[in-house]
Amino acid sequence: MESQVFPHPPASPVLAVAPPPQRRKTRRERLREELLNAPNLMTLGRILCIPVFMGLLAYENRRNSFLAALVFAAAAISDWLDGWLARVSNKVTTLGKFLDPLADKIIVLSALVMLVRLGRVPVWVVVIVLARELLISGLRTIAMSEGLVIAASRGGKWKTSLQLSGIIALMVHYHFPIDYLLWTVVTDFHAVGLTLLYISLVPGITSAIDYVRAFYTLETGEGR
Repeated sequence: MESQVFPHPPASPVLAVAPPPQRRKTRRERLREELLNAPNLMTLGRILCIPVFMGLLAYENRRNSFLAALVFAAAAISDWLDGWLARVSNKVTTLGKFLDPLADKIIVLSALVMLVRLGRVPVWVVVIVLARELLISGLRTIAMSEGLVIAASRGGKWKTSLQLSGIIALMVHYHFPIDYLLWTVVTDFHAVGLTLLYISLVPGITSAIDYVRAFYTLETGEGR
């Protein structure tokens, strides 16, 4: 009897199952996720430094002044560190863009107000610093609402460096012997801090003028 060969049935095609559509995150979930990333947590840590150095200065003495300066210096250094971390880890967020400059302004103004209370800084210096910050914040807000971007100027960076260094020296306040390699000099940190703070007003005012000029140029369309 002749054997019959039956063909195998064709293999059923493998159907690719599409992944279920991902649920869109709510605004609260997005904010929580942004808040808990490393750069923004560092920014929050900087803000938490404020009551620490203010508390130390509230009970001012030689030791507490030095500790307050250390805490403020750590907050200032972390300002650069969290920005660098956000860029290299690709975690630049909308919340971070809001929190980072806000933290900077609150930290600096809190320190200056406390130094005014201790009689280490003239009131008119704080008024100029505050007026500049309000002016530039207002210009940036208006520019952003119109889709314009005003780049940070070099003078603003010089202002920040001199201002932070001056505040740290003013927090130290007292005389300390410093070894300058060839000789040891008793340094008056209060005088050093005031000098740096006064010098910081120059690039601060000139950079504010640059911001106003840049805003006017963009507004009239001359810079496009």
